[in-house]
Amino acid sequence: MKKAALHNLGCKVNAYETEAMQEMLACAGYEIVDFHEIADVYVINTCSVTNIADRKSRQMIHQAKKRNPDAIVVAAGCYVQTSEEEARLDPAIDVIIGNNQKNQLLDKINQAAQSRALEEAYFDINKEKTIFEEMQLSNTAEHTRAFIKVQDGCNQFCSYCIIPFARGRVRSRRMDDVVNEITKLAAQGFREVVLTGIHLSSYGVDFEEKTTLLDLIRSVHAINGIERIRFGSLEPMVVTDEFASELSKMPKICPHFHLSLQSGCDKTLKAMNRKYTTAEYLEGCNRLRKYFDNPAITTDVIVGFPGETEADFAETFAYLEQVHFYEMHIFPYSRRKGTVADRMPDQIPEKVKKERSHKLLELSAKMSDEYRQSFVGRKVEVLFEEPFTYENREYYVGYTKTYIKVVVPATEDFTNVILEGKITGCLTNEIFIFEPVVFSAVLE
Repeated sequence: MKKAALHNLGCKVNAYETEAMQEMLACAGYEIVDFHEIADVYVINTCSVTNIADRKSRQMIHQAKKRNPDAIVVAAGCYVQTSEEEARLDPAIDVIIGNNQKNQLLDKINQAAQSRALEEAYFDINKEKTIFEEMQLSNTAEHTRAFIKVQDGCNQFCSYCIIPFARGRVRSRRMDDVVNEITKLAAQGFREVVLTGIHLSSYGVDFEEKTTLLDLIRSVHAINGIERIRFGSLEPMVVTDEFASELSKMPKICPHFHLSLQSGCDKTLKAMNRKYTTAEYLEGCNRLRKYFDNPAITTDVIVGFPGETEADFAETFAYLEQVHFYEMHIFPYSRRKGTVADRMPDQIPEKVKKERSHKLLELSAKMSDEYRQSFVGRKVEVLFEEPFTYENREYYVGYTKTYIKVVVPATEDFTNVILEGKITGCLTNEIFIFEPVVFSAVLE
């Protein structure tokens, strides 16, 4: 039996595609092995969000060829989509598979094995009309939670971002296909799904018939066996009164929302080509807090964007304090060749970026602790995932609907079990102790 190894770089959309490609290979008779083992085929699903991501992608490609020079090395995804000529000249690559072409994986591997010449599945995703590339999972590496890709591409063209060029224009997955896949996963025992996409808020804009993300959510909510629904990153402008109100009526919705921000300074947002103001963003957060009790709101922030002055950074810092997020993902601005921001004047020194990042990381830790502490003594519902050992004691670890990590003593197997109870205190700064009150039967 031939062996195949896969390695994923980048976002949850990439992770979904990597699992789908792994399933293709397994169904074709390949034994799936760890990427660090000797294999006959290596598949690297690459990332290109930054220059560093490009470099990591090349490193993993070269590691695979070095591990087994006779192996077929497949470079797939965003790096080869944005750096086509460079990939073609790389002797470590045997098969190039661009985005929206991953369903050709097996054919290209077989052709490469016969010809030992470079095989390609690539077209200009930005000039040719494309439809959503259907890929499905019947299982996933996650224990209780399944990430489901429902959308691809982006029409936003933020000045710092290469992704619209790597992924092409918005294309949405047919609702029936999403529902069918999730129904199958629910039958496998998965109780929670996370709807993901490159620009999830744009779901449905490419359909001739009027279909929205809210329509999709309603359909997923109706699936038997699914107990929880989360979302990938949302744009703040999708959070209208109707959107927040309708979500609040669906008991399976987790009040855990990642609203992409990037800066708390309007001047910087404009330079980034973001499509909202800080006031509009805050309105979205306030709507969520109007319809949900203490929802978990998380975000991304880029520091050190070209032209960001100390006054601009101070404005961002104060704004972040005002919104008071549960968690913030802080990214020092990284120049990306091919983007508008890479050519902007007044690039910020790395030392300044690091200093600003440190300040925001400290603020994030403080706000995260305050948010988690607000749940001590409160009734919560937890979906437990797997065993967890801490200081020689055995627990099961899980998450509340607001994504607070908790543990319960391992008195029995709580894998994939939902318990209701209350948070009584801290095990660590980020892990809380849970005391069950009501038991919800195990999903057989």
